[in-house]
Amino acid sequence: MQSQNRFFDDLSKVLNGLAGTVAGVGREAEASARERAKEWFGGMDFVSRDEFEAVKEMAARARSEADALKKRVEALEKGTAAPARKPTAKPAATAKPTAKKPAAPKASGRKASPPKNHG
Repeated sequence: MQSQNRFFDDLSKVLNGLAGTVAGVGREAEASARERAKEWFGGMDFVSRDEFEAVKEMAARARSEADALKKRVEALEKGTAAPARKPTAKPAATAKPTAKKPAAPKASGRKASPPKNHG
């Protein structure tokens, strides 16, 4: 009877060793897969969650500002807002002079000769 107990003891030791080996191989495979995934994702232009949340918040703020400005423009177009000041005419003394085109050269009595071709 003692030989059977020894057989089962040895069998349980072998199975425990095998289970430990399989678990170790599984951990190694998982670590290797994680490392490869990090390398693959690291080569791409992904953003972190914090960066994403910050940009998301900025976009929400910009959207609300745009909506407020849109409402303001619509109110101005309908005339419900306070009327804008009308520009006043500037006095003639402070008005900027308009640019004059340069005068064309005066024609002389001679005809212009065509350029000479040296070639």
